[in-house]
Amino acid sequence: MVGGRDQRNEQMAAKLKHRQPIIDAAVQLFRQRGYAATGLNDLVLASGSPKGSMYYYFPDGKPTIAAAAVEEAGRRVMETIEDIAARTGSTADLLVEHARLLGQWMEKSGFRDGCPMTTVLLELAPDDRIVTEAGRRAFAARLRILGDKLIEDGFEAREAEAMALLCTNALQGSLVMARVECSRAPIEQTAAQLAAILKVKSEARRSNAIQD
Repeated sequence: MVGGRDQRNEQMAAKLKHRQPIIDAAVQLFRQRGYAATGLNDLVLASGSPKGSMYYYFPDGKPTIAAAAVEEAGRRVMETIEDIAARTGSTADLLVEHARLLGQWMEKSGFRDGCPMTTVLLELAPDDRIVTEAGRRAFAARLRILGDKLIEDGFEAREAEAMALLCTNALQGSLVMARVECSRAPIEQTAAQLAAILKVKSEARRSNAIQD
C-alpha cells in the first residue's frame, strides 16, 4: 500500500517537472514560428517532455499552451521592466535601457525572434477567450508598472496612463520593424523619441510649477 502510494507520488513528481519546459519551449517556438506553424510534436521535441505530460497539463490542447506561453512571456517582460525601473532614474531612462536590451536580444537571434505575446495574440485574439484574457492581463501588468513610474516622475494619473499606453504600443510596433529591417535601430530610435517626449513634458511641468 505504502509502496503504491510512493510510486504514484514519484509519477506525479515526474509529470510536474515537465510543465515548465513545455511552456518555455512554447515561448521560444511561438516567437520564431508563430502559433499555427508550431505543432504539438514540435513542442514535445523542443521541451524534451513525454507527450503524455503535455496532455496531462494541457488537456484542452494547444490553445491552453498558448495561454500559458503568453502568461510566461508577460511575466518575463514584467520582471525585466521592474528590474530596470529599480535601477534607473526616470521612465525615459527605463525606456532607453529596455530598448537596448531588446535590441541586443533580437540581434543575437539574427532577428528571427519576435515577441511571443504578439505572435500568439495576432493569430488567436479575440476568438480564443482564454488566450485573449492572458494577453490582457500581461499588457495590463506592463502598463501598470510604466504608469507607476510615470507618476513617480510627476505625471498625473490620467496622463501617466495615456503615456504608458503610447510607450507600450510604440515599442511593440518597433519590434516588428526591427525584424523587417534586420536592425535594432527601429527599437532604439523609437525609445529615444519617446524619452525625448517624456523629458519635454517633464520640463514643461516643472516650468509651470515654478510660474505658479
